[in-house]
Amino acid sequence: MEVKVALTGNPNSGKTTLFNGLTGANQFVGNWPGVTVEKKEGRLKGNKNVRIIDLPGIYSLSPYSIEEVIAGNYLKNEKPDIILNIIDGTNLERNLFLTTQLLETKIPVLAAVNMIDEVEKSGDALDITALESELGCPVMAISALKERGINEAVKKLLDLADEGMEVWKRRSLPSTEKIAAAVQKAQTTVQSSQDVSGEDQESLDTEERYNVIGGMVSRCLKKKRREKKTGSDRIDNIVTNRFLALPIFAAVIFFVYFISVTTVGTWVTDWTNDGLFGESWSLFGLEVPGIPVIIGGLLETAGTADWLSGLVLDGIVAGVGAVLGFVPQMLVLFFFLAILEACGYMARIAFILDRIFRRFGLSGKSFIPMLIGTGCGIPGVMASRTIENENDRRLTVMTTTFMPCGAKLPVIAMISGAVFGGVWWVAPSAYFIGIASVIFSGLILKKTKPFEGNVSPFVMELPAYRLPGAVNVLRSMWERGSSFIKKAGSVILLSSALVWFLSSFGFVNGSFGMVEDLSEGILAAVGGAVAFIFAPLGFGSWEATVATITGIVAKENVVGTMGVLYGFAEVSEEGQEMWSAFAAQFSALSAYTFLLFNLYCPPCFAAIGAIRREMNNGRWTAFAVAWQFAWGYGLALIVYQLGSFFGGGGFNVGTAAGFAVLAAVLWLLLRRPRQVIRHVPFAVEV
Repeated sequence: MEVKVALTGNPNSGKTTLFNGLTGANQFVGNWPGVTVEKKEGRLKGNKNVRIIDLPGIYSLSPYSIEEVIAGNYLKNEKPDIILNIIDGTNLERNLFLTTQLLETKIPVLAAVNMIDEVEKSGDALDITALESELGCPVMAISALKERGINEAVKKLLDLADEGMEVWKRRSLPSTEKIAAAVQKAQTTVQSSQDVSGEDQESLDTEERYNVIGGMVSRCLKKKRREKKTGSDRIDNIVTNRFLALPIFAAVIFFVYFISVTTVGTWVTDWTNDGLFGESWSLFGLEVPGIPVIIGGLLETAGTADWLSGLVLDGIVAGVGAVLGFVPQMLVLFFFLAILEACGYMARIAFILDRIFRRFGLSGKSFIPMLIGTGCGIPGVMASRTIENENDRRLTVMTTTFMPCGAKLPVIAMISGAVFGGVWWVAPSAYFIGIASVIFSGLILKKTKPFEGNVSPFVMELPAYRLPGAVNVLRSMWERGSSFIKKAGSVILLSSALVWFLSSFGFVNGSFGMVEDLSEGILAAVGGAVAFIFAPLGFGSWEATVATITGIVAKENVVGTMGVLYGFAEVSEEGQEMWSAFAAQFSALSAYTFLLFNLYCPPCFAAIGAIRREMNNGRWTAFAVAWQFAWGYGLALIVYQLGSFFGGGGFNVGTAAGFAVLAAVLWLLLRRPRQVIRHVPFAVEV
């Protein structure tokens, strides 16, 4: 008999850590029916009959956000056998608000007080037996991070599931009874003098619920007298300081990208490109042939036709290999991002940048999707639905993909390594220009009629700083990296094969067939026909044009296409790396503008699809894509034309266009808004 367990809890309560610990590799990821919010479920390790559904992190069952709606509907309609409620032991009062609501669903609840090690370390004493008595449901003390008490909690969970619903119905639930009595008494008092509206009633219920919870906590938890400032407070005095916060944030981002793209990540990537996907590499002192050499030898031995050898070597191996070569850099980047998230600093970044965003008419909530978007733009766009204000939400959807996602990292690394010799500033500049693009484009749009209005308030939690768990950091790194590898094995593979075919075949002397020179292929003809569009940006070659166009399908295609067109799989014959051939067609300035356009133009097809779902309107989607193209094109045009002019180039039509676009941007930025934007105070829940 299958047992359905609903895993619930507040954000940052350790719910994901526990879910990973309980299910291990037995996880399934999809979307909740009808929405694009991620759904996770898995089977209990060692017991396939127990299915665990990881509900979105919520603070209550009030249907104000999509996450709360999903959780409430699941509990109401699916009727799980038992609820496993994760409670942050360091913040009992706030977490028990949800617990008391869960008890009112009449579904069996097992409350697991997490981070009990931190409670004990602080000197506090939590009486689990007393809390059990107060709530009227079983309570277990655990530490998901240190895997303490997990086995006991699982045993208790299975025992409770076996007891059945009838046993639970006969139990008294002290907390719910106390809350119901308190609310009823308050209602009677208020109604004797005036009518109570729905909003007033809800506020009254919330207040009385917290009053009851406060009394429960005071009877169960004995707090040690301590200094008013905790360790997290002292750290925040520095990292969120009005004057030090931004320099520290810049230093952190610089360090992350420096290590990922310039040092450790590059060392492994160079080995991958030059050895594994090159001519040969060393293994315990032995020279091992690279993948292209091995595959080429096998194809030659088998007597494979020239066209098939070309497809495999020059198409698939060249395209996919060029992209996979950057996986080490991506894994290093994802490793550091996972650490920043797990330790609690990511929340501080949102707090820090809210001060800036708010000055430009953007909510600090807009930065949360952008942080998520550094991994992948699709969940970043989806995360915008937590923004209540419709105008702010649309604005966030339109600008989130300006942040460099993981798929854009190979493009950054390619430009940095091939043209700039791995110089330190290229990768961090891409991140900071992304933030600037969000701010300045947001400010321009906020002054237009469709987006005008007050900024929605930003309330968020700053979790206590914690040492990240190695297993969870590595799991997060691999989840992000594996999705990239899967894409390389599907979308990039097919795209590379198509690019090879279109570039290797064409019409010569009136007949269709393979061409000796790629400049005679179909792709060269198509790319050459539209290359004039990008000529003012400094990269008017058909190769760069084709790479840019295929990048709209998937950003990794930019590198994959270059791998096909510049013969990544033929380094052993030419004695020349793909990057050298690539760098020969670009100056430093044109290479950088090529990077700018490909980073800030419309995102991949999948992300555009996510924008379409979130906008739920074809015209709004078209406007978003047009704005992104205009921003990326205008930015690259200004940088290339003004850079060429001040670098000693002459004044021409392109230079005039660059100055005109810059003047238009400055006017849009500096003009008075249609209405004054009122800055709503920002509150932080600690």
